[in-house]
Amino acid sequence: MAKTTNANAGGKRLKVTLLRSTIGFNKTQHATVQGLGLRRLNHSVELADTPETRGMLHKVRHLVAVSE
Repeated sequence: MAKTTNANAGGKRLKVTLLRSTIGFNKTQHATVQGLGLRRLNHSVELADTPETRGMLHKVRHLVAVSE
């Protein structure tokens, strides 16, 4: 069986908030916002600080605010 990693175990967390609508932007950016778990304006989620998450945040950095 494959090992599973626990994202909460001692890792850093990022708080991400959607500040701008995805209307009028590329569909892939809308899909990225959904992939981050953001559903509506001013909705915040806490995500694990991984390279994958950082890459998604870089793609939609003009739509979201990130705090540690």
